[in-house]
Amino acid sequence: MSAPKKTIVAPSILSADFTRLKDELQAIEAAGADWVHVDIMDGHFVPNLTMGPFIVEAFNKLTDLPLDCHLMIQQPERYVERFVKAGADWISVHPEAEGNPRLALEIAKKHGAKAAMALKPATAVWAADGVKDLIEMLLIMTVNPGFSGQEMMTHCLSKYAEARKRFGPDLLLEIDGGVKASNVAAVREAGVQVIVAATAVFGERDYTAAIRGLRGN
Repeated sequence: MSAPKKTIVAPSILSADFTRLKDELQAIEAAGADWVHVDIMDGHFVPNLTMGPFIVEAFNKLTDLPLDCHLMIQQPERYVERFVKAGADWISVHPEAEGNPRLALEIAKKHGAKAAMALKPATAVWAADGVKDLIEMLLIMTVNPGFSGQEMMTHCLSKYAEARKRFGPDLLLEIDGGVKASNVAAVREAGVQVIVAATAVFGERDYTAAIRGLRGN
């Protein structure tokens, strides 16, 4: 897998207006978004509770964009097949979660999704060593998972160079947490290829301009 020619922008649907979800999905697609980031939270691994496979299935019917599903849940191996069958194109799981994250990734790949590992800010990059044969992307979080709107922990940006050195040139590197216009240049310079953006897109009036700004074009 070769590195993308442009920065991939994945607006986080959790920050959209859920009273007009179809319109929001169509708007980001028209504005040039590459993926839709879907935050799956179970109220246990993180304190917040969001959406399940039925919602992912609905998203899949409303957009042709790839669905990047970030599973912030305990025992992901119990649920991952349902999310893939609902339409998830990417599945990210956490090594910090209870259960068997490696098995979850194996199940995701078996059913046709692409596998990714997600790391909390305090988790070392080497925590993904045990799944490097399975994953196509590493999501390095720059806020503690669970809630949108937090400020980026900029010290985490150094992890991207470490990950590139450790895992080679082909692994996609994704960021989630506090990306905005004032820090996105540093994000891209750090080597990030996939940007998850919440209010940096949905908090702006002009989604097209917001997405272009995140890409730097």
